[in-house]
Amino acid sequence: MTTTTSPSAQLPKDQPRPGRPGGPRGLLAAIGGQNLSLVGALIAVVALFGTLNPNFVSWDNIQVIAEAVTISGLLAVVQTVVIICGGLDISVGSQAGLASVTSAMVFTSTGADPYLGIGAALAIGAAIGLFNGIVIIYGRVNPTIATLAGLAAYKGVAQLVSDGRAQGYVLGDPVFVFLSRGKIAGLPTMVWLLILTAAAVHALLTYTDIGRNIYAIGGNDTAARLAGINLNKYLISAYALSGTVAALAGVLLTARTGSGQPVSGSEGLELQSITAAALGGCALKGGKGSIGGTLLAVALLGALQNGLTVQGINAFWQNVAQGALLVAAVIIQQRRNRERAVGLPA
Repeated sequence: MTTTTSPSAQLPKDQPRPGRPGGPRGLLAAIGGQNLSLVGALIAVVALFGTLNPNFVSWDNIQVIAEAVTISGLLAVVQTVVIICGGLDISVGSQAGLASVTSAMVFTSTGADPYLGIGAALAIGAAIGLFNGIVIIYGRVNPTIATLAGLAAYKGVAQLVSDGRAQGYVLGDPVFVFLSRGKIAGLPTMVWLLILTAAAVHALLTYTDIGRNIYAIGGNDTAARLAGINLNKYLISAYALSGTVAALAGVLLTARTGSGQPVSGSEGLELQSITAAALGGCALKGGKGSIGGTLLAVALLGALQNGLTVQGINAFWQNVAQGALLVAAVIIQQRRNRERAVGLPA
């Protein structure tokens, strides 16, 4: 008698499983035990910059940090899903830029209708995500190569349709003003959008069969296929989700800057999203990761960037720190998984 392995059996032991009951360990399960070092690092960063400048830990500055990481945080959340599936989306920053331009240009051309502008941007994002997934699956193109091509192509399209400059003016529209400056229960609207998106994706990954299957695909795609999981459907859906949320980030970029930005504001977001996901415990080979860990990493990167800015340290050093953190995260993963060093004997 042949026994079929359940997809959930492919989940790593440190990953949350659908339907796991809550309790004292609920927060630890959401964050991931391997990410406790991130909590320590975040506390250390806050303590350091709080000592250097007491205003760093003020409520006003905390809100500034939260708003500053909203766009990169949204991209990091969906980047986490794509990486858990065993993929990678390097084009999310360019997608956000194209969506930003689309939202502003449609807003202007339709007589200042914000809902048409936002809807068009989200539709463009979903279409781009679907296209990425189809190219990867049916074109049999490596995800890194496919989305690297998308990084250049979507940026080029955004520059072509906008003539390479900011388009539209949305600061006078109440909907865009509410997105950029509004508050609900004392928190900025943008932050609420990040919280709700992260909570929805966390629930999807943790408490549903869909989430179980996503982890199974990234952990062992052969076993997942033999268990009856439609890999193509899940991977294409993951990229479609990535494109849609990247478009939402582009809409927020438009609301924050007051116009559609083809490049400015979106360039470098792909690196930030990958860095946050890797720091948050995502295995770049797939099958491991959590939204809680990613959000911790987003908070750490945001606090570090804000602290360096407040101290007047050259912004170029922030890029150096971000790159160093990404390398450190990958090294830690390799050591934890006892991967053999490239070119060296086992």
